[in-house]
Amino acid sequence: MRLEDKVIIVTGSTTGIGKAIARKCLEEGARVLIHGLEAELGAAVRTELDPGGEKTALRVADLTAPGSSAAVVDHAIQSFGQLDGLVNNAALVGNGTIQNTDEALFDRFISTNLRAPFFLIQAALPHLTRTRGSVVNIGSVNAHAGEGHMVPYSISKGGLMTLTRNLGDTLTRESGVRINQINPGWVLTEGEYQRYRDQGRPDNWPSHLSRFFTPSGRLFTPEEIAAAAIYFLSDESGPVSGSVLDIEQHTFLGRNLPKF
Repeated sequence: MRLEDKVIIVTGSTTGIGKAIARKCLEEGARVLIHGLEAELGAAVRTELDPGGEKTALRVADLTAPGSSAAVVDHAIQSFGQLDGLVNNAALVGNGTIQNTDEALFDRFISTNLRAPFFLIQAALPHLTRTRGSVVNIGSVNAHAGEGHMVPYSISKGGLMTLTRNLGDTLTRESGVRINQINPGWVLTEGEYQRYRDQGRPDNWPSHLSRFFTPSGRLFTPEEIAAAAIYFLSDESGPVSGSVLDIEQHTFLGRNLPKF
């Protein structure tokens, strides 16, 4: 049990990568605060992952709302009495170019993908200091530059990466709290599957991708990203802090990405 007796907050954990991380945390002995935007879905996921309801709590909250970060952390403390880890996974994913991104859309990306993690770390810091805990930010390979049709999303993930590297140095020195980031490549989550269906792709689009994008012949699964998160949350990662792990199956940096 790599996370035995630890308490972990996983934001955006009712679907996709977040759900996979929450599941893996429970399997490794942790207690988990599940977070999402929909009460009914959250309750269903909690029942699925923890039928007895003894190792989980559920917080339904819009992380961009004033005071929500502190409320999420307080809920974990009230439920379990301590905090050992925070996974900033909740994110807004979508398209936007320099031409068609208005102020409101830009602000939504920044508020969800950068501002919310910042203030969650701030709210969690006193508790994580007591346990010498760990923060894992879930970014994206788009943080390095991104694609032309995902400009505001890429900017928000680039900012998150800077936040990780900055705090990974300063907070570890000051309080022993470690901050690391995972930048996944293309992951086949429920949301990603539906996003491409909504764009007119056929039901079986994941099986018809160019080997340019999937040299292995398939996309990543959420469970493969979760495995990396457990390493950073567990004591086995030792003093590792300020690190960014790109989980990709081809060289993303500097690559000219055509449409598939």
